Amino acid sequence: MAFTDSEIAEVRAAVHRQGDSDNLYKLGLIYSTGQGGSIDLVQAHMWFNLAAVRGSDAAKECRRELAEIMSKDEIAQAQRAAREWMVVKHH
Repeated sequence: MAFTDSEIAEVRAAVHRQGDSDNLYKLGLIYSTGQGGSIDLVQAHMWFNLAAVRGSDAAKECRRELAEIMSKDEIAQAQRAAREWMVVKHH
């Protein structure tokens, strides 16, 4: 799935407004494929993790696949960032 720059901006805005699983999942896709710039597996894992917490089965699968190629430190960093996002942005 390819995203245009305007679609990426819309997804980011929607996540900050409401944090629904669909848009969290899309942000994970954006970061895991480098469509928003360079590939960032830590950010991708974080967004997939947040989407999975909100019930996205697709995000759970993507998170699992990423975890297979990430270091334990990278996974820990992604999980820490997800927790911080939940506290700061959407209690």
